[in-house]
Amino acid sequence: MFDTTEEDPRSPEEVERELAVRGGLAASTRDLVDAVIRSTVDDPELIAVREEIDRLVARLRVSQMEGSFGVNRAGSGDVRAQGNAVIGLRNAIAPPLVITQEPEGRAWSDFHLGAAYEGPPGLVHGGVSALILDQLAGEAAAAGGAPGMTGTLTLRYRRGTPLGDLHGEAWIEKVEGYKTTVKGHLKDAEGVTVEAEGLFILPRWAREQSQTPTRFE
Repeated sequence: MFDTTEEDPRSPEEVERELAVRGGLAASTRDLVDAVIRSTVDDPELIAVREEIDRLVARLRVSQMEGSFGVNRAGSGDVRAQGNAVIGLRNAIAPPLVITQEPEGRAWSDFHLGAAYEGPPGLVHGGVSALILDQLAGEAAAAGGAPGMTGTLTLRYRRGTPLGDLHGEAWIEKVEGYKTTVKGHLKDAEGVTVEAEGLFILPRWAREQSQTPTRFE
């Protein structure tokens, strides 16, 4: 399996504290996003809130990393993608999903999508459905020992996906050399809303880098 993560030199306790503090900030920011969308307070109050937010942003800008977060590996060996748009604990855009991987090549998650993910009224934006299914499919491929980067992702929108509590899952359909076909779907309480099929390809540089035997060798 290819690995481009950087080792995190901190202790597990230090990492957990960082996750709690920064994850808590992101969670509060998600609440802010939801409140901004649905607030009905008057204009003077909105202006006052915006000025306060601008001051908070300036405080956070005092010390910033360059570029994106990327990924690192904690002392426990866990890979942390805190900036990821689907699972990133630091990322206020992310729901975030907590994904369970199973070694036979399956990944699944139960999650909630609120007002920030709306497309048609009351429904999840189709691009958000694609985003989530892409992540689930990639995690299923990795869990089964046949990782890769998305080559193609084909979706069938069977009906609108309502905002609220949802379930998503993906599983390996077949592995052919360095190409892995994964299928998956999103479901609400009434059944499947979106189906997906993706082709994941292990890039040449990763195949050359890999020293560990996997299903594609």
